[in-house]
Amino acid sequence: MDRKPVKQKLAKPTPEAGSHEAPALPVSALPVSALRRCIKTGETLAKTALVRFVIGPDGCVVPDIDGRLPGRGLWLAAQRDIVGDASSGGSFAKAARRKVEVPEGLVDRVEKLLTRRCLDLLSLARRAGDAVAGFEKLSAALKGGGWKKGRPALVLIAADSGKDGRRRIEGIIGDVPMVSLFTGAELGAVFGRDRSVHVGVAPGGFAERLIVEAGRLAGFRFEGPVDETEIVDETGAVTK
Repeated sequence: MDRKPVKQKLAKPTPEAGSHEAPALPVSALPVSALRRCIKTGETLAKTALVRFVIGPDGCVVPDIDGRLPGRGLWLAAQRDIVGDASSGGSFAKAARRKVEVPEGLVDRVEKLLTRRCLDLLSLARRAGDAVAGFEKLSAALKGGGWKKGRPALVLIAADSGKDGRRRIEGIIGDVPMVSLFTGAELGAVFGRDRSVHVGVAPGGFAERLIVEAGRLAGFRFEGPVDETEIVDETGAVTK
């Protein structure tokens, strides 16, 4: 599977059809408490665009996805190449001013933790009745009917989805943010199915948090389709 880092596709679309580039507030507009400096690049960024790490009692670097672990935080931009370079280039030891141990596979570990965080949020949204799955249900909700929660505030389309279904959703999505970072199997597990390809999340806290966390994950993950030779929909039918 190709794990090429991708651009965040999470906000108001540009005038070009189907484009969902994310505008960002200038750093100068954010309070100091919401900013941190990347120990690799030296750039000051919003905390929502960074991943926090701490040094454990054993001197090992530990990713702190929730930002709650005790100890001094060491922050890196949420990008696979930056975390990888920092892991092999001594950035953690330099920032911590001590000898540290960087565990093997740290970058992949961060990706897995961010993926799990996103899917856990989606699972909570489903349990609260704030998430709907299936092309017909999502399509109806985007058109303003068929879902008591109203028009979705976030759409998730499986990275291995068929092109036809994706184009049809993109044609009615309007200004709703769209994420395509998860496989149909990953989304399906949230809804108790083998696969889910089209998912909508209602306006509110779950959608807002998912947009932030998916923005961080986008720096580590593929963007679909992940296998163009065999793409299947929710029913298991093979499409092109």
